[in-house]
Amino acid sequence: MQTAANPAETLAQLSSMIGRTPLLRIDYRLDGQPRRLYAKYEQRNMTGSVKDRMAYCILRHAYETGELLPGGTIAEATSGNTGVSFAALGRALRHRVRIFMPDWMSRERVVLMESFGAEIIPVSREQGGFLGSIDMAEQFARETPGVFLPRQFANEANACAHEQTTGPEIVAQLASVGCVADVFVAGVGTGGTVMGVGRCLRECNPRATIHPLEPANSPTLRTGHRVGHHRIQGISDEFIPAIVKLNQLDEIVDVWDGDAILMSQKLARIGLAVGISSGGNFIGAAKRLEEAGHNATVVTVFSDSNKKYLSTALFQEEPRDEKYLTDRIEIDGWISIPCPEV
Repeated sequence: MQTAANPAETLAQLSSMIGRTPLLRIDYRLDGQPRRLYAKYEQRNMTGSVKDRMAYCILRHAYETGELLPGGTIAEATSGNTGVSFAALGRALRHRVRIFMPDWMSRERVVLMESFGAEIIPVSREQGGFLGSIDMAEQFARETPGVFLPRQFANEANACAHEQTTGPEIVAQLASVGCVADVFVAGVGTGGTVMGVGRCLRECNPRATIHPLEPANSPTLRTGHRVGHHRIQGISDEFIPAIVKLNQLDEIVDVWDGDAILMSQKLARIGLAVGISSGGNFIGAAKRLEEAGHNATVVTVFSDSNKKYLSTALFQEEPRDEKYLTDRIEIDGWISIPCPEV
């Protein structure tokens, strides 16, 4: 297999395509009362999701430590966006990429990874679902020479990526409009975003509260294991990741998956084509704003675009429910705050 002539040069090129994304200021009304929150617009990354940051940081660190050598194979268990990121970045670095993934994730994600040349190993519920995917990746590495396992759920480079890039970008963008973050809310897949950004924001404001978000339908963080079923792909993956330290975080925010879907659909109507978890993050941030007071600066993340969900409930009619927040919200508009050099 052809290997990269100079991985360092390729990594430098990849770096220019990741990060420095806009921060959106979104003005809306809740029950007629004016409100404002901020959201990092992560679909502007190389493959269209926040996971590019983590994948790049892990691969760069693996080259620096010698864990990943030219010509080696990258193998990872993922629910989708991370797999797309490792497929694209891994192939750019001329590595084979093998992805182990639960077989109920959206078809779009599988096709995207395959388009980059990654090999996809679907894992059924009977084979263990997400935990089975991790076990199969580990077994593959044990049996195959030259395999690098990113281990995104336990790799501290995941959180460091956000502590060193996403967090400082948010700080600089808020500072440019005279604000400091009081509250940060993010759904937990690996937990890298909430942990890394949280550490950075607390350096600027020690009183800032950092809230992990999960589906009310499937409260993994509250129970420690899979409970129920939900449709917010990319978060609440059957277990609490090792890098998530709940004792370092504030109150868990719960969002119903139907509410997340409806809010994602509403955001698309104003030109913000985001995925289901982004709708959930908006709802969670809006809830925390009501708790913190309407003058608080609340920040969240729009993790990816809606293009990876074309075959999911996001593009179907979603029933309303009186416990949902979406229908009480009217969005007045938004502006994009560019990212300065940080």
